[in-house]
Amino acid sequence: MMSIKDWVVSQLVSNSLASARPLSGNDTFFEGSAQTANAPSSEVAADLSHPLVPSQETAPPLRQVAFENPRQHHQTTKEKNLDPLAKIEMLQIKFLRLLHRLGRPQDDIIVAKVLYRIHLATLIRAGESDLKRVNLRSDKAKEIAIQQETSGVPELDFEFTILVLGKTGVGKSSTINSILNQAKAKTNAFQPATDRVQEVAGTVNGIKISFVDTPGLLPSSPNTIGRNRKILHKIKKRIRKSPPDMVLYFERLDMINNNYSDLPLLKLITEVFGTGIWFNTMLVMTHSCSPLPEGPNGYPATYESYRTQCTDLIQHYIHQAISDSKLENPFLFVENHPECRTNVNGDKILPDGQIWKSQFILSCLCTKILGDVNKVLDFQDRIKLGVSNNARVPSLPHLLSSFLRHRISNPNVTESEIDYIALSDLEKEDEEYDQLPPIRILTKSQFKKLSSSQKNDYLDELDYRETLYLKKHLNEELRARKEKKISEDGNLDGDGNIDPPEPVLLPDMAVPPSFDSDNPLHRYRCLVTSDQWLARPVLDPHGWDHDVGFDGINLESATKVSKNLYASVTGQISKDKQDLNVQSECCAAFLDPRGPTYSAALDVQSSGKELIYTLHGSTKMRVLERNIAECGVSLLSFGSSYYAGVKLEDSFLVGNRVKFVINGGQMRGREQAAYGGSLQTVIRGRDYPVRNDKISLTMTVLSMNKETVLSGNIESDFRVGRGTNMSINANINNRSMGQLTIKTSSSEHLEIGLIAAASILRVLFRRARHGGSVKEYPEVA
Repeated sequence: MMSIKDWVVSQLVSNSLASARPLSGNDTFFEGSAQTANAPSSEVAADLSHPLVPSQETAPPLRQVAFENPRQHHQTTKEKNLDPLAKIEMLQIKFLRLLHRLGRPQDDIIVAKVLYRIHLATLIRAGESDLKRVNLRSDKAKEIAIQQETSGVPELDFEFTILVLGKTGVGKSSTINSILNQAKAKTNAFQPATDRVQEVAGTVNGIKISFVDTPGLLPSSPNTIGRNRKILHKIKKRIRKSPPDMVLYFERLDMINNNYSDLPLLKLITEVFGTGIWFNTMLVMTHSCSPLPEGPNGYPATYESYRTQCTDLIQHYIHQAISDSKLENPFLFVENHPECRTNVNGDKILPDGQIWKSQFILSCLCTKILGDVNKVLDFQDRIKLGVSNNARVPSLPHLLSSFLRHRISNPNVTESEIDYIALSDLEKEDEEYDQLPPIRILTKSQFKKLSSSQKNDYLDELDYRETLYLKKHLNEELRARKEKKISEDGNLDGDGNIDPPEPVLLPDMAVPPSFDSDNPLHRYRCLVTSDQWLARPVLDPHGWDHDVGFDGINLESATKVSKNLYASVTGQISKDKQDLNVQSECCAAFLDPRGPTYSAALDVQSSGKELIYTLHGSTKMRVLERNIAECGVSLLSFGSSYYAGVKLEDSFLVGNRVKFVINGGQMRGREQAAYGGSLQTVIRGRDYPVRNDKISLTMTVLSMNKETVLSGNIESDFRVGRGTNMSINANINNRSMGQLTIKTSSSEHLEIGLIAAASILRVLFRRARHGGSVKEYPEVA
């Protein structure tokens, strides 16, 4: 049964609130929109000072500029001691009184949305016992506002501060004079008039408004970056003492065309003030009554279409400057020309009939009220702006599933699962290879003279001998490892001086066929020396023509620190024109002589502009000869989020071909928990381990928030022919979701095989279509 408070929270992410757009005088901002319908939490969706902000699940925490002016709140001791609900009631009454002075009705669409958001946010903060009181106070606020405004008691004390930004000559000072109805700011039509940061204050309808007028910024160019940066730092120093309530960024509507590009200037503003400045910014378009340019058809464009085109262009560059496409800033349209058309009351109106000054003051008033509500209800620090594309953290079930499958790379290469196989099992194959009679290797011309059956018999014999030879070689390698380990254990007290191996030249790496070297003898080679480090370039097979094709470097190292302590480091760094990708893993393993093996690993990888740190730890113990038990822990850090997990696993071998693995674990983070486990059966081919043919069956159960997902997976790797390998992976869960993946690799007539596979699939789909039954086929990747 959903409680009342839970129902209110659920309503915050419904379409009724999601359709709200930024507070602007343009009615097109209030047409249906569902861009916030997928808000993940009520705390983010209930933001008041701006309706559209990125969710905390998709954006990494970035610093936000908090615009709070302590001078603006002349509160008495009694007001400071009021509870948040009482403070919200006082703000609501002030807002209604100010509307009465401005002559705006309470059923105005902007006013209704502000009151609606205040009411919903208050319900979130109120307990279930206070819901009735909230509803009663909301109904009485209108009556109290009318009574106080009629009697004039108490005196309404309301003020706010506005920071003005923009390029020189766009009309910042002229707009200030128009709002205050006084020529308080210097203006000049031919040269910059404001040469310093100054405060211009006035009163409009009993509202105290303070403008922080600033020097105009110069258009973006390499020569003006230094001057613009100096101006912005002066402004930042000035507002640090008394931060403004909102920011107005000015631009001329008649100067925006297809060649408009102020991205460098917007990026500079973001760099100096931080990303959060755009959250409290309204965009002011001056010269809104200028003649319209011609449209694509040669006729003048309509006012609405041209205005929409210009605002979309500016908003696009702001999205690029802050790396966040979800923010939408309100737009205000202004005309300060003395010849601007007016109504019967002398108010300047725009071509669409809007009284821009009244709309300007109302928008600033709404922003101020909602900002104060944000601070009272402690929503200010929950609003985050920033990169939202590549900074997404996987869900807890996904992290748990990856943790259950994760295996720490063992730095001790001599301790592997293959070592568990008894040497006696391979010695039989070794003896069989030695007893084989010699075989004559045919030349290509001799092979062509054979019949089809003789060719198959000859190739089968070669394949059989190759398998036996690989098993013999593996047997000798395992025997040499054991002898080396025995000799090292027996000579611990000796000098143990072993001559370092000579450098070995690795084979050439494949380079793109279009790579033209200045020196035809030039090659990229990897040299293996005794310093335990292996450096290799990372090849990009999809590079440009005449490109070397290497865009990164790979480093590997493994060493034996002491008798039972091993360590390894693996890292790869790749760089393109935009992103730097880092992947590294540091592992250490300690082999306790009493049996257990303790391992630890630190993984670091990049995700967008953030780094993900993962610390793994595990303890393995061989309970029986072919049975291993493991206990593992994991700690993941991403931004300001931390996730911790634990798992238990047991695996055992039946013979050399069948392996069973069962595990279970838990992952916790962000005040949530996910549980899960899996059962896996692996059946290997008869030629294991020299041939990696196998089939794996896995059943997985994941549970979170009382929801359970049961999935099954089958994976098979096998050889179709002598030169063709195939891998099939299929999975499906209890929600009727699944996937089928088929991969092939062949060295013989691959094109013919693909054509045959496509023909077979086409016939199957045609038969299913003509059969009259509708069937669902999994996706073939």
